[in-house]
Amino acid sequence: MSTAVNEPSPAALSQTARRQVLKALSGLLLALFVSTLSSTVVSSALPKIIGAVHGSQTQYTWVVTATLLTTTATTPIWGKLADLFSKKTLVQAAIAVFVLGAVASGVSQSAGQLIAARALQGVGVGGVQALVQIALAAMIPPRERGRYSGYLSSVTATSTIGGPLLGGVIVDTSWLGWRWCFFIGVPIAVVALHLLQRTLNLPVVRRENVRIDYLGATLIAAGVSVLLVWVSFVDDSFAWASWQTAVMVAGGLALIAVALWVESRAPEPVVPLGIVKQRTTALAILGSLAVGTAMFGAAVFLSQYFQLSRGHSPTEAGLMTIPMMAGILIASTVAGRLISRTGKIKPFVIAGAVLLTAGLAGLGTIDHETPMTFLGAAMLCVGMGVGMTLQNFVLAVQNTVPLKDIGAASSTVSFFRSLGGTIGVSVLGAVLARRVHDQIARGQDVHVAYGDATAQVFLLSAAAAVLAVVAAVLLKPVSLRGSLDLHTPSEAEPTKTVG
Repeated sequence: MSTAVNEPSPAALSQTARRQVLKALSGLLLALFVSTLSSTVVSSALPKIIGAVHGSQTQYTWVVTATLLTTTATTPIWGKLADLFSKKTLVQAAIAVFVLGAVASGVSQSAGQLIAARALQGVGVGGVQALVQIALAAMIPPRERGRYSGYLSSVTATSTIGGPLLGGVIVDTSWLGWRWCFFIGVPIAVVALHLLQRTLNLPVVRRENVRIDYLGATLIAAGVSVLLVWVSFVDDSFAWASWQTAVMVAGGLALIAVALWVESRAPEPVVPLGIVKQRTTALAILGSLAVGTAMFGAAVFLSQYFQLSRGHSPTEAGLMTIPMMAGILIASTVAGRLISRTGKIKPFVIAGAVLLTAGLAGLGTIDHETPMTFLGAAMLCVGMGVGMTLQNFVLAVQNTVPLKDIGAASSTVSFFRSLGGTIGVSVLGAVLARRVHDQIARGQDVHVAYGDATAQVFLLSAAAAVLAVVAAVLLKPVSLRGSLDLHTPSEAEPTKTVG
């Protein structure tokens, strides 16, 4: 059944329209929650999981990195598909892939099998995380979107930071066990599928002779993977100045260079260079890289710090991240409402970036005896910083591109945020492992070694977060527009509602 797409008035969505949006958003937020949760629910459980499957310290990091890497690589593809096909069908397909990966992870018998299953799960995660933002952009105008972006920020950040708590409870519960860290998401994902089938109806513009740039996506993923593998093994399996280093670094950079060449010539590039070159998009990408590094790094390494340096159980380690969860929930909700009310986004992004940097800098001074009051205050700042920046960099970009490019633009920013998380977890994990190894080799106590090493990791994260401050300050101060698109769609561009 064909219907015209009617734009909401600049003033606001009607009460009826708002109720419809909230109904559709329920399934989207549930899918977003479970997909993001999967990235961090293993954090607290990883020591036990790696022990059960007889994995190494490097494999410890790659259980998280594998998911982030495939999420990063596939996000632009999902975003481009959303510009061409039914967003509803795509988000349902992404959830199905996620479920398959979750089940495969739960039945894994070795570290290698687990890493491969987590990589499959990441493909679904990439689709869900990109498509939820795209669906939101297709339903409501930017001026109203701040309110709903606050919901997305709350769900994303709560599941990211709350994952370690849930994972800790699961592994500490004798009748569950670590495999339920993966199985737990399956019923939630099925409920999300049911809600989406009943409530989500979005317009789609059909275009002919479309080609997806699989080559560009493959080259980007391959280049990043080679560099991350090098970071994981350098100074351990081989030296910095070695032929292995030369081959991996040169090969990774060459693959990325070829990917850029392919993207500049592809008719439907997964990372549209024309959009990336725009000032707002470029700055949002820079900020998102820093926020991704901080968010995933905090979730993974704080849990490890509380267990290995402070001697707490997985459940206790998860509970100790509550100040960060509180900061995210409060800041994302309040900032989202204020952005919708004022139409201004830049002041909130700047404040968030500054808080994020300050919180990480505070965590960069900790050791194995740091008072919990200080840790709590630093985590609160990190949480508030993430809550005020996570979705708002995407919102800034959505406000500057036409509706037809929102899918590609949104997924491009999400791509670089995931890339920041991937690089952050891999690089910071390598730094942590080497630092701990060196300290223990010098006869230092394990608790002391992990405390000092974690501080160094967060100090590096704080340095990365400074980039978010720079990006936020340089953003153009704009008022969020009140219509879905920058222009009225021409009659030559027919649209239809796809159920």
